[in-house]
Amino acid sequence: MLFLAVFCGFLAENIREHQIEQAREKQYILSLIADLKENDQVISHELNFQKTRIVMMDSMINMLNNPNQVRGHEGLLYYFARISPRLRTLTVNNRTFEQLKNSGNFRLIRKIETSNRIMAYYESIPLIRQIEELYFGEFDHYKTIASRIFDPAVFISMETKNGEIARTDQNPPLQSYDPNLIKQLSIFAVYMNGSGRGILRVAEELKRKGGIIMDYLQKEYHLQ
Repeated sequence: MLFLAVFCGFLAENIREHQIEQAREKQYILSLIADLKENDQVISHELNFQKTRIVMMDSMINMLNNPNQVRGHEGLLYYFARISPRLRTLTVNNRTFEQLKNSGNFRLIRKIETSNRIMAYYESIPLIRQIEELYFGEFDHYKTIASRIFDPAVFISMETKNGEIARTDQNPPLQSYDPNLIKQLSIFAVYMNGSGRGILRVAEELKRKGGIIMDYLQKEYHLQ
């Protein structure tokens, strides 16, 4: 009888521990879904921003590659040169993922497929960081050449009180119309635009994966 009582107590404790771990697993999943939803909104906003930026840079490259379009349109070129290179680092919420990874609580995720799907989503982020780093290196070269072409006083005059950039309604002259300098600027603009498009593709794929994994987690954990 004593053995049976001890055995039943052991089983009850195991059942209770299993229930606790299931509850913790579900809480992590709910937190992950919240992170994914936040990321989806951030990525959607950034995709729209980057698409607009890339279109402007395409227009700038076209102007730089056609010197006859520069004179008389300097105001537009100043605007494109100031706005289109701006790249914001994509901010992705990986708080819950890091907690799972660093605490060893990935063991709470019972299904290997679920763990693999979660890790596959977050493995895309380092690739975005690598391309961003490449872009910022190209941007350093761009700025060096731009400093010899554009008048900094004009760039300053384009800044509004709220920190935004407004296009001038004038056509202030460039510091230099040297075709070789302008071509060098165009080359680095082309490099930057290539990197920007790379970031765009990976971010679009990250958004797609996020939608898929949210649907999967909601169905798998009966959260719908």
